[in-house]
Amino acid sequence: MESKCLLLIYLLVLQSLALLCVSQDFDFFYFVQQWPGAYCDSDKNSCCYPTTGKPAADFSIHGLWPNYNDGSYPQNCDSNNPFDASKISDLISNMRKNWPSLSCPSNDGESFWSHEWEKHGTCSESVFDQHSYFETTLGLKQQTNLLKALKAAGIEPDGSSYSLENIKDAIKEGSGYAPWIECNEDSSGNSQLYQVYLCLDKSGSNLIECPVFPKGKRCGSEIEFPTF
Repeated sequence: MESKCLLLIYLLVLQSLALLCVSQDFDFFYFVQQWPGAYCDSDKNSCCYPTTGKPAADFSIHGLWPNYNDGSYPQNCDSNNPFDASKISDLISNMRKNWPSLSCPSNDGESFWSHEWEKHGTCSESVFDQHSYFETTLGLKQQTNLLKALKAAGIEPDGSSYSLENIKDAIKEGSGYAPWIECNEDSSGNSQLYQVYLCLDKSGSNLIECPVFPKGKRCGSEIEFPTF
């Protein structure tokens, strides 16, 4: 009986260590924000406003993603810890404002948040539980305030074209760190500002210079900043 108990304890310890290794096995985070005007003005995306109505004309959160220095990333690390909206009930109002879903059909955002937690958040369980994962990400949006930084440099979401370097410089001036800019194309094939990547250390506490940039859609030297 004693040997069976010891074996069970041993297996449980191994299981816990395996989970810990998986959840700790990353090098840094990408913090990704998107411009809703570019999401909606693209042939590749179907755009539906949330059930709560049209979001504000501001950058919204896409996600906080653990990543490796070689550019790859862990995903879906803990199927035993699914998204649970009751764990972030005090954040829901803030989430709907700053982390809305524009996917179709129109929805309340919970499926989007569930996807982000289960694909990416579960791989950061050595740092965050569900509440702290979403709370930290919401705080990062306020801290970086991309739209304020761009407007301070005279870069407005008015459908005009701006220098990619000027956009990068404005965000670096505002945040202290160089961003990576992802573009998509509007219905006329013009390159436009779509997503902004900044990086955090693996503790999720500090912005850092990105160890590696992603391999998304690159931008031209001049890009549109579409209205929303």
